[in-house]
Amino acid sequence: MKLKKAAKMLLASALSLTLALSLTACGGGGGSSDSTGGGSDSQEASSDGAVNLTLWQPTDKEAVENWWVEKLDEWNAEHPEIQVKREAIDRSDSYAYENKITTAVTSNDLPDIFFVDGPAVSYYAANGIIVPISEYFGEDELSDFADSTVAQCTYDDELYAISATESSVALYYNKDYLKDCDVDVKDIESRTLDNPLTWSELAEIAEKCTTDNYVGTHVIMDHGEGLPYALEPMFISNGKDFISEDGSEAEGYVNSKESVETAEYLAKLIADGYANIDPIQDEFLNGACATMLGGSWDVAILEGSADFDWGVTYYPVSDSTKKAVSPCGDWSAAVSKNCEHVAEAGEFLQWLMSKENVASYAAAIAKPATRASSYEEESMAEYKDGPRAMFVEQLQNTAVPRPRTPSYSVFSSKYAEAMTNIFSDAASAHEVKTDYIQEQLDSVVSAFQEDYDMYYAN
Repeated sequence: MKLKKAAKMLLASALSLTLALSLTACGGGGGSSDSTGGGSDSQEASSDGAVNLTLWQPTDKEAVENWWVEKLDEWNAEHPEIQVKREAIDRSDSYAYENKITTAVTSNDLPDIFFVDGPAVSYYAANGIIVPISEYFGEDELSDFADSTVAQCTYDDELYAISATESSVALYYNKDYLKDCDVDVKDIESRTLDNPLTWSELAEIAEKCTTDNYVGTHVIMDHGEGLPYALEPMFISNGKDFISEDGSEAEGYVNSKESVETAEYLAKLIADGYANIDPIQDEFLNGACATMLGGSWDVAILEGSADFDWGVTYYPVSDSTKKAVSPCGDWSAAVSKNCEHVAEAGEFLQWLMSKENVASYAAAIAKPATRASSYEEESMAEYKDGPRAMFVEQLQNTAVPRPRTPSYSVFSSKYAEAMTNIFSDAASAHEVKTDYIQEQLDSVVSAFQEDYDMYYAN
């Protein structure tokens, strides 16, 4: 039976890896490029005795690509015994990055180090595609990283990846329009992490601000990974996470009474016309909605393009618990099973994730840093106050990673499908159907449990 199960797991790895890799993550951009820094494609030691490591990562904007060139030149000049070459791979066209990794897994030809989106770490770890790196990051060093970052990168009590940056979601609001609708903007501005807006307060604001030209709020980031990423905190705040803490059970969690209530609240916003099931592009930026559950990356977009006065406040909480929760997660570096020089790869990652490098990388990519000490660096001065500081406060105090389970990709796709069905039904019927919500969330449990029990249960 064990051999049969192992064979099934190998087949599942080949078939589902692309799905696991296609989770929402910030990044991507232009075409493939090399940040060579004098490195080599070979994983073997070169003729002069140097160890050559390869690193894969999705391409990003010019400032990030330039950062990599500068940093790898610095590392390679200071470490002639360990040379690192980076290959930047385009992921904007049919998931070329994910497909390349899938091919490398099946052909046993992975690079030494590659970047993976946070929720997929458990999948890679459970299937032996990446190796533990705990010995290279001690407790004292890890204590400087956000708790949520460490949790997302940990599987079965071992650290398998490490990240320099994070992401989050909070509630943006159009001050000009809210004032026109007699909403107390000063009250929203006065809210703290200990006293965020509640769901009922958000619904009241949305009702006041919904007109023929505006919707009161924006709660659908997309109909894929954006749904579990952005909405999971609401479920947790109301008393139930999607999956059990050990990542093995969905029954009684995503389909619990509390979860049905959470889905009902969200569906009612759609049914009442306070939110669109298919928001227009840049709905908040284009002045078509009064409030928005938006990402930390939206700060820079709004600063550069918004022609109205806006603000951002903490992620809303359930009226019944008042528990503050917020999303998190980003790309993380991991050492592959094909790496023949794990110690050298670990040494490089220690350097790469220094507080100085984390700070300058976070500044280049315009994301919050994972290390608390990185905010002492001059390059992170923008995060001392204003909207960016609020996101940092959330990440350091209320962030909860998405479920750590090797069956996350199955859960994510089925949850997104179920919530889309729930929202579509609410939009067409203009009412919320509890039985239908229960049925849809039960289907998520069935899909998750079938995958987990078949491939990962002991």
